[in-house]
Amino acid sequence: MPRARSKIYEEDAQTAAAEQDNGSGCLSGLLLPPLAVLIIGFLLTLFALRQPVVAQAQASFSTPDSTAAISNSKLAPFFTPEVQYWGDSILRWAAASNLDPNLVAVVMQIESCGDPRARSRAGAMGLFQVMPSHFYTTDDPYNPNTNALRGLTYLARSLQSANGNVRLALAGYNGGIGIINQLEWLWPSETQRYVYFGAPMVADAQQGSSSSAAFTEWYQHYGVSLCQQAHQHLGLP
Repeated sequence: MPRARSKIYEEDAQTAAAEQDNGSGCLSGLLLPPLAVLIIGFLLTLFALRQPVVAQAQASFSTPDSTAAISNSKLAPFFTPEVQYWGDSILRWAAASNLDPNLVAVVMQIESCGDPRARSRAGAMGLFQVMPSHFYTTDDPYNPNTNALRGLTYLARSLQSANGNVRLALAGYNGGIGIINQLEWLWPSETQRYVYFGAPMVADAQQGSSSSAAFTEWYQHYGVSLCQQAHQHLGLP
């Protein structure tokens, strides 16, 4: 998900233009109508086959696993109350994505501080600050389950591309998966900051630490106003 999606880390989303070939082809005009029918039939079949897969993925994010005991105690205690508010959901989403829940919590912490209505000037939306290009036309970007599905699908791809290296996976989530193969000194400054705070926060959380120096520094520099807004939108006391 190449971009800085939080209110702290923002960059313009890149767009791609498709090229259209208007040159003459080798097929005669008599063959075009049946060819068009075949193409349309193939696309309709592909669409029909894809729907159960999409529906199954969405269901795994929206349906609690009744066989699993879900507890906020699996998340490090230093995350803010706004992120802890989503504790059960984070554990469910992480399991559906095959991700460490503390990694998921760190990304949510930095991106939105648990504000489901967060929106950046670059257009990123929701809990995981997902850019519009990652949503389907039928998606509600601000629905927490949908936002988690799109954001964590990208995070899982980034972690896979980074061969399990959390530091590189965070860089890929912020700056785009292609950045993983670049030298770190070539990364945008916002990606360097993202990794500077995020990687040690993940390490501290995975160790079960009750505090994190990286979290404290991030919160003092960037988190106060972000979390105040999340607190208000969540209606927390």
